[in-house]
Amino acid sequence: MAGLSRRQLARVLESLEDFADPSVELEQYLTPPDLAAHLTHLANLQGDLDRRVIDLGTGTGMLAIAASLAGAERVVGIDVDPNALSLARHNASVVDSDGGRIDGLEWVRGDVTRHPFSITGATVVSNPPFGAQRGNRHADRAFLETARELAGVSYTIHNEGSQAFVESFTADGDGEVTHAFRATFPIERRFDFHTADRETLKAEVFRIEWNR
Repeated sequence: MAGLSRRQLARVLESLEDFADPSVELEQYLTPPDLAAHLTHLANLQGDLDRRVIDLGTGTGMLAIAASLAGAERVVGIDVDPNALSLARHNASVVDSDGGRIDGLEWVRGDVTRHPFSITGATVVSNPPFGAQRGNRHADRAFLETARELAGVSYTIHNEGSQAFVESFTADGDGEVTHAFRATFPIERRFDFHTADRETLKAEVFRIEWNR
């Protein structure tokens, strides 16, 4: 499936399964296929998929699988939840059996904030928790801190209104936000506190170059 257009990539990603029993504490939501396709298509255009790609908090494997399909040859998805990793493996196998090129894709169980990686200069992709749950506030900051440790460049998805925080954090880490765009994040009703069958959140996506 080399040379997929952004639209074709999104169509393939639509086949990925969502969480059957998502964790509210981990804020487990399916990254929208069109957003994953947009992010990884941009990463490919920027030449960022030529590096090792690390998907922090991979969940369903959406971003890791998207990166692999978009051309990355070495991709690692890490998640603290073993059930999420099982789902990610399943999703990758389904795409692979349907003719997708899923090579060099690894899955690692681990805490993003206490990761096992010793590399630098990677491309990090992540859809971190937005910090909506009690005890999870500023969770996206922890993911950015890990991205700063590992990445030459990173792509992260944040709740709307995060730009000032992300730019300030990046500047403090001697980095630079080179791209920023808004995206919609549709969420189906899945937890008791959800009051609507479907809600659309507004999100912001950032590409950051970390100077070393």
